[in-house]
Amino acid sequence: MTSVLGVMNPNLINGRNLHKGSLIFVKVEEIKKRGQWRFSIKEKSLRTPQATASSTTEPKTTEFNTTTYENKMLTNYVPVYVMLQLGVITNDNVLENEENLKRQLKKLKQSQVDGVMVDVWWGIVESKGPKQYQWSAYRNLFAIVQSFGLKLQAIMSFHRCGGNIGDDVNIPIPKWVLEIGDSNPDIFYTNKSGNRNKECLSLSVDNLSLFRGRTAVEMYRDYMKSFRENMEDFINSGVIIDIEVGLGPAGELRYPSYSETQGWVFPGIGEFQCYDKYLRSDYEEEVRRIGHPEWKLPENAGEYNNVPEETEFFEYSNGTYLKEEGKFFLSWYSRKLRLHGDQILDEANKVFLGCKLKIAAKVSGIHWWYKTESHAAELTAGYYNLKTRDGYRAIARMMGRHHAILNFTCLEMKNTEQPAKAKSGPQELVQQVLSSGWREGIEVAGENALPRFDRNGYNQIILNARPNGINQDGKPRMFGFTYLRLSDKLLREPNFSRFKMFLKRMHANQEYCSEPERYNHELFPLERSRNDESLEKFMEETEPVDPFPWLEETDMSIRPFESILSLLQSTFLRKKS
Repeated sequence: MTSVLGVMNPNLINGRNLHKGSLIFVKVEEIKKRGQWRFSIKEKSLRTPQATASSTTEPKTTEFNTTTYENKMLTNYVPVYVMLQLGVITNDNVLENEENLKRQLKKLKQSQVDGVMVDVWWGIVESKGPKQYQWSAYRNLFAIVQSFGLKLQAIMSFHRCGGNIGDDVNIPIPKWVLEIGDSNPDIFYTNKSGNRNKECLSLSVDNLSLFRGRTAVEMYRDYMKSFRENMEDFINSGVIIDIEVGLGPAGELRYPSYSETQGWVFPGIGEFQCYDKYLRSDYEEEVRRIGHPEWKLPENAGEYNNVPEETEFFEYSNGTYLKEEGKFFLSWYSRKLRLHGDQILDEANKVFLGCKLKIAAKVSGIHWWYKTESHAAELTAGYYNLKTRDGYRAIARMMGRHHAILNFTCLEMKNTEQPAKAKSGPQELVQQVLSSGWREGIEVAGENALPRFDRNGYNQIILNARPNGINQDGKPRMFGFTYLRLSDKLLREPNFSRFKMFLKRMHANQEYCSEPERYNHELFPLERSRNDESLEKFMEETEPVDPFPWLEETDMSIRPFESILSLLQSTFLRKKS
């Protein structure tokens, strides 16, 4: 790799500059000096250096075989999981194509992947009626995963599958819930034109007893409680290590502001989703409380496929978002979202209290229009993020209250891969969100937003997993990465050999480690959510802070012909056997 990394901004690290399209890079030497570490990759071996007396003295190196663990390198180990297919359990609650799944899992296990992730669909398990849970198909699936020695991340999927990028099956929320919506459509998110989005329930009904005597939050709680009771053996045996709690569309903590079923096309700014009667009433009450009853929900924020400058609300120099009325609305809109996440994660924490697992929640990587003043696409989704305001630290702080992992997307993306018209900044966005989590003292994990099989995508993920590269204490380091998604295309060559090389790099060139405590991932019983600080502090906005420094490229990159050599080697060994 290059020895000196580009510094696009001469002011180097400045949180405010982060929103102006300035990537925060540092020299490799600067980071290596801090830990007095250097390393080099050789075929089948890794050099781990000893501490040096000065930065000008060449370190002595020790060769070791990667079939044995080097404890100092294990601190840089990032476990990798693979998402199973969206429809691995059918709408009829059946595990189909079991033999094909076993074949795929066998290959994944041979690749040294750490585990898999699966959506546990509310619309399948509780489809027959309130509290009529049917877990048998998922128990069969989990038993198969366990038989291959793989760990499991389970998503509590309280949303519809279908209508988002990459969705190839349709799994609605429970039919009996949709029937309630037929007579009361305001249980769904609604845009200013009155169009309802049935992908998930509106956060406005979290505490309304509209669902045969239960509130939405009570339904989510009961579902998770039943899951724990029915999957206790998989939890106690350490198979299930992670519960990701669905908090909105696509399982993400956001409003459904950019749904393809509503006609949205990338890179449209999306639309606010707060026009159901319950949220409208809440806002009217809030503006009356502060003495501004004349303030209304935005009517000038454009439509799904507008660009910011086509709207009065997001106009960069004098838009409504810069005025007191707009600021109050955006604060209210984003605060409602955080309160929604806080309440459901609190219930999840109580349900899984004492279990040796992690809970997690996902934040969406909305990278388009990031390099504009208004960050319009983030604002419509509920992330009040501007160059003068960090929209993610308050979310990270809220998740930290419940000991939850922040799971973020778009880790594979580079700015140069995005169309110029979208004014995207995925690299800066990833820097900001991951740094927000780390500065709040919580664990951060991630996913790729779109399927990737190329080394450039993999190298970007490796970089984001270890922004400062290999170092003595392994920090900063992502808690884990989940690859989207298992498919026959992934398992075909040369894709699979390249994927195995990616796994090796994520594992810091170590073999698969079945003992998480060796790379500082020991699971302890989940503790109760913290209540030592007021909720107001968790909800307050924060000014931008300096992001962590980032290498321009990973120090453990997959080189151009490396995966091809690996493929030739595996082909030779297969023929020889």
